[in-house]
Amino acid sequence: MRVSLLRKVPAHSSGLLYRTRSSVSGGFHRRIVESFHGQTGQKPPSSSATQNTSSAETPQQKPTSQPQQQQQQQPLIYPSAPSPHHTSLTTFLAYATRTGLDQSSTVYVGTHFEYTTAAALSPYGFSLRRVGGSSDGGIDLLGVWTLPRPPATPRRTAILTPPLRVLAQCKAIQQPGPHLIRELEGAFASAPAGWRGTNGGVIGALVAERLATKGIREALARSRWPMVFVACSRVGYVEQLMWNRRAEDEGLEGYGVGMKYNASGDARELLLTWKGRNLPLGPKETNG
Repeated sequence: MRVSLLRKVPAHSSGLLYRTRSSVSGGFHRRIVESFHGQTGQKPPSSSATQNTSSAETPQQKPTSQPQQQQQQQPLIYPSAPSPHHTSLTTFLAYATRTGLDQSSTVYVGTHFEYTTAAALSPYGFSLRRVGGSSDGGIDLLGVWTLPRPPATPRRTAILTPPLRVLAQCKAIQQPGPHLIRELEGAFASAPAGWRGTNGGVIGALVAERLATKGIREALARSRWPMVFVACSRVGYVEQLMWNRRAEDEGLEGYGVGMKYNASGDARELLLTWKGRNLPLGPKETNG
């Protein structure tokens, strides 16, 4: 078995961890997206939450996020489900067949992709519920991300990071572009009470069918909000997972992304890593 891993981006880097398909070899390779700051001459945002490009400032930021997460381990109150007829991909497909729902309609395509996304991300520690509706504020999925526990060493016990609260937008049709990052930033303000991003411990997720463009990577890098980008196919294959430095401040520091191949080199599986070491995937949830 051959394993291709992404190394941890150094603490002083302002880049992103991500994977793209190589047009030469068909494999995957690592790139670092340079920070928006210092390239265009524009000043970085004045908020202390965005000052992540200097390693000297890092010790001042990090003590604020972790205690905030620990203080807010209260039961989350989810909005009502947008439909009483289905709560998972299985029950939605049965409902669509029973009612003759047009499979080319935006309702079918969007709902199918939202349920597919929730199931596809569950092995990586995500537990997401579909909440999209007429007054969802642009949010399609809500839930938590319980990061896989890093392996213990003889000198250190394994660290258990409090779950991150997740608000996600799923884009089944649109080509991902920088405007989608701006839309996700707006969703933080309209999120339900348990997922408001003002006190830390909340992360936004943008899920699309295609790999992130250069524009979306740059927009992600300069965003003041902690975010991840996921490329997920309509059949539930996770092909890309990346995040910005603000997401590292909320608990992703030390984590990375790798790719595992089988002996023939054909089948591949995206993995989370901890300081270069593979982390096992969990079971896939179907939620009924």
